[in-house]
Amino acid sequence: MATVVVLQQQPHPSFSILTSSLSDFNGARLHNNIPWHHSPLPKAALQVTASRLLVKDGHQTKAFAVPRRNAMALILSSYIFSEFAYRNAAFAQSSIGFREYIDTFDGYTFKYPQNWIQVRGAGADIFFRDPYVLDENVSVEMSSPSSSRYKTVEDLGPPEEAGKKVLKQYLTEFMSTRLGVRRESSILSTTSRVADDGKLYYEVEVNIKSYANNNELAVMPQDRPINLEWNRRYLSVLGVENNRLYELRLQTPENVFVEEESDLRQVIDSFRVNKVAA
Repeated sequence: MATVVVLQQQPHPSFSILTSSLSDFNGARLHNNIPWHHSPLPKAALQVTASRLLVKDGHQTKAFAVPRRNAMALILSSYIFSEFAYRNAAFAQSSIGFREYIDTFDGYTFKYPQNWIQVRGAGADIFFRDPYVLDENVSVEMSSPSSSRYKTVEDLGPPEEAGKKVLKQYLTEFMSTRLGVRRESSILSTTSRVADDGKLYYEVEVNIKSYANNNELAVMPQDRPINLEWNRRYLSVLGVENNRLYELRLQTPENVFVEEESDLRQVIDSFRVNKVAA
């Protein structure tokens, strides 16, 4: 039985060693306009009946004549600039909330951005994605309890060896029968850590780029220009419990990762595997 717990963070600023096919969620990134509200301009501010403005100069107050039209322009410009500052402040505020997904049946938990939505039938045990950046998602898979007898994540070898296996599985998933398709891949990092639950986890980061041409049947090479289709970062966390290998995989476009790295790393760091009652 899986449950979802809402966590609110204080404001401040898909592959697998386990076979899957979660990497076909492509899409264009959309941008949400941040709603903002303001109080209407007071009537008194619009009713300019005097042609004099009082200006404070040190400890004295001086009066000087200002044409009615100029006075109105001063008031409106002050109002516009104050609204502009308010909107900039709204855009500058950065806060994100997380939900916690708890699967007590299979034995794992992790956090994900609260605005992400669940996608059913994606081939994973659980799958969430960003509703706007369609190829940004997080999923969890685990090995079969009847066919695996993992004791520790070190059964995969050292982190570097596990990273090679992770990348190999990614490339197997991304195999294409289309003509003119080429993949470029690299392992960015492989690390191990002991989490607060006392268990050892491996983390693997890889980058994969896909290139293709739009005119693969053309005879002349100059008629077959190669274009970048997508450029993605894949982050995997591997853990072992209940004699099973668990993997959390996070997929995101590279340009999005640069903007959201802090939040995405919180998702990665939150993954835990738990003992399931027999």
